[in-house]
Amino acid sequence: LSSQKKFDEIKKANQAAAKKLVEEQFSSSSEDDDEDAEVKQGKILAKTFTVYTSQTDGDASELERTRQYMNEAFQSGAMTCLICIASVKRNQAVWSCCGCFCIFHLVCIQKWAKDSLFLVSSPLTDDDFGKKDYPWPCPKCRFEYKRSETPSKYYCYCGKVENPTLDPWLVPHSCGQICEREFKPSCGHKCLLLCHPGPCPPCPKMVTTTCHCKKAKPVPRRCSAKEWSCRLPCGRTLLCGQHTCENSCHAGRDCQPCPRVSKQRCICGRQTAERLCASPQWQCDHVCGKPLPCGNHTCEQVCHAGPCGDCPRSGKRSCPCEKSKFTLPCTEDVPTCGDSCDKVLECGIHKCSQRCHRGPCEICRQEVEKQCRCGKHTKRMPCHKPYLCETKCTKIRDCQKHQCRRKCCSGNCPPCDQVCGRTLGCRNHKCPSGCHRGSCNPCPETVDVKCNCGKTVIKVPCGRERTIKPPKCKQLCSRPPTCHHSTQEKHYCHFGRCPPCRQSCQKTLTCGHLCPVPCHDEALVKQIGLHQSAGPWEQPSEPAFIQTALPCPPCEVPIPVECLGQHEVSPLPCHSANPYSCKRFCGRLLDCQNHTCMKECHHVTKLNSSAHGKTAGPECSQCEEECTKSRLPGCPHRCVLPCHPGDCPSCLQMLKIKCHCKLSILYIECLKLTCADLKEKELLISCKNQCPKELPCGHRCKEMCHSGSCPLNCSQKVKLRCLCKRLKREIQCSKIQEGQVSLECDALCKEIKQKASEIKEAEAKAAIEEEKRRQQAELEAFENRLKGRRKNKRRKDEVEVEQSSWQKYKNLIMLPVFGVAVVMV
Repeated sequence: LSSQKKFDEIKKANQAAAKKLVEEQFSSSSEDDDEDAEVKQGKILAKTFTVYTSQTDGDASELERTRQYMNEAFQSGAMTCLICIASVKRNQAVWSCCGCFCIFHLVCIQKWAKDSLFLVSSPLTDDDFGKKDYPWPCPKCRFEYKRSETPSKYYCYCGKVENPTLDPWLVPHSCGQICEREFKPSCGHKCLLLCHPGPCPPCPKMVTTTCHCKKAKPVPRRCSAKEWSCRLPCGRTLLCGQHTCENSCHAGRDCQPCPRVSKQRCICGRQTAERLCASPQWQCDHVCGKPLPCGNHTCEQVCHAGPCGDCPRSGKRSCPCEKSKFTLPCTEDVPTCGDSCDKVLECGIHKCSQRCHRGPCEICRQEVEKQCRCGKHTKRMPCHKPYLCETKCTKIRDCQKHQCRRKCCSGNCPPCDQVCGRTLGCRNHKCPSGCHRGSCNPCPETVDVKCNCGKTVIKVPCGRERTIKPPKCKQLCSRPPTCHHSTQEKHYCHFGRCPPCRQSCQKTLTCGHLCPVPCHDEALVKQIGLHQSAGPWEQPSEPAFIQTALPCPPCEVPIPVECLGQHEVSPLPCHSANPYSCKRFCGRLLDCQNHTCMKECHHVTKLNSSAHGKTAGPECSQCEEECTKSRLPGCPHRCVLPCHPGDCPSCLQMLKIKCHCKLSILYIECLKLTCADLKEKELLISCKNQCPKELPCGHRCKEMCHSGSCPLNCSQKVKLRCLCKRLKREIQCSKIQEGQVSLECDALCKEIKQKASEIKEAEAKAAIEEEKRRQQAELEAFENRLKGRRKNKRRKDEVEVEQSSWQKYKNLIMLPVFGVAVVMV
């Protein structure tokens, strides 16, 4: 029974859940809740922007970007942590980036910073570790933070309150105080909004400022737009020194380069060409060719300014090996010194063994014992040739996944050149970065989530499009109606089927009335009996609902209809407006003129058009009852005739009655008894014998058979005794009952009574003394028995003394006596 009861409870719960699910899916009742949430959100936003709009005379055009961040904070699923790709809830600790204002879970960003610092510092040696404070980047904008800036506590957006409390009438994760963060770029003022996500809006303060060129008069402007142009020509002298700036008033001290073209000479002055006025200095392709001071050589520099300088071959010059120096005319070449070259060759180990020579030294041809780059093999070969073995490196690269596999690796393996290729958290793309350690960066892509009609779009991080709710569209649904109505009720854009039509059906019924119930062309009907559960252990299946068109219900328009017996007129539904039985009794008077028809309300045929409406008809019942008219008082008989109109005849039956004393049976005519008075009835019912009843005293009544109670004056003689029963006397019974006579004891009676009491007291004292003697004997017997137990513990070699009979049995006698004494005490 308990299992079946539990099964029924689970079944009801599943049915209720299924019904709720269907109602949510096929109804648009949630639109009212959405509207209430939007009204509440609008109030919170207006409260947040109140101080700012008071400075801008109600202008909120500069708040669109901040409003977008705040709408995302309110919208379910719009705020997503890019590290774990999960929604950021109102009651979770968060951290906001100051660069991109993206919001992350506090736990996620702490793990991200820790992993980033570990990956950056892992290639370092023990000597270098900790000497440099490596930064960690934001997962989205890559803005770098110092190690000391790693978040450790949960703060509100403005950073004033630690662990802000959850308030449904504030922006999530907000403290509700004024932000007071400095504007960027800094202007000296602070943000006036309440603590909010995203960037602060432009500064709304009014300041007096002049234009860029300082020509116009100062005017009051908003601090965020205090840089302005008067649109007059700038007029500043350009770098060319010949023209002035023709652009309109602009920001910055440096004007744009001069856009005009002019004829300009090169640096050496040999050529002239048309060039931009902004670049007056240029070189031609001619070699200078001027004679040097030596008079033997000419300048070999390309177009240059200033003097050519001294001849490069004048003064002291060194031989090719730079061991000897010579002072020679510039027309003669420096000879070789004949000594060995001794310049270090390209190998960096050996020196050139040739004599001093011009030109580069030859390659090193000495044979040496060379070790390969990985240090596993050695070989004798020319010094200038590198030695690389064929052994592949088996070390794991920085990615900690792949081997180096480079031939003859020196141990400093290069970074892994393979693509990571792991599936990102979005489950849609793969990591395009090089193979790396740790978790991959979040997917940078965004996905558009649209409403059903496609007019409302929100951008969400890639991977969240499968779990986020579609945006709420304010456009009306444009689908055609699926019922017989020409137009459907107005409702907002949605996914899935349209809600059931709630318009009145208005189809014409067979009776001519219009169907007033809601449209039932697509009614949900639950399918019953598809699956019968085998027992309480079987999981109940979900109920199945199908959409089908139901026929119009019967017409319920009230129509007044009279019942068959013409008792009442009631309004009945149109589909059942026929003569009916009101379930009352017919109530028409029968021919006996005593009873009415007891049939249920029925049709009655009128035999006579002038007959009264309450007269019984042929369909009414016939009276078959006996006559129930009342007789004379005291007559117990009914009328022997069937039910009839008029008076009944006199009663002639004999009555069988017991007399007053109930001993005799008398037969008397009913008419005589009912017509007699009280005295006559007393004599008729009396049997004329002595009354057999007993008086309270116990004697028989002396009167003749009579009614009522017997008289109490008993004349019987009885014996009266004293209290001790010694004296006696005969007296009339009535006097004793009345308490008029009593018999007292004399002196002899009292003396006898006193002697009897003294004898009783003596017997009681003797019994007490006897009981004391018996208890004393039992006590002595108990003590003697205890002494006998102690003697048994002595040595066996002692001579046993024969005990007397009293010593043997005194314990058995005294033990009960002692027990009785203890109880009495």
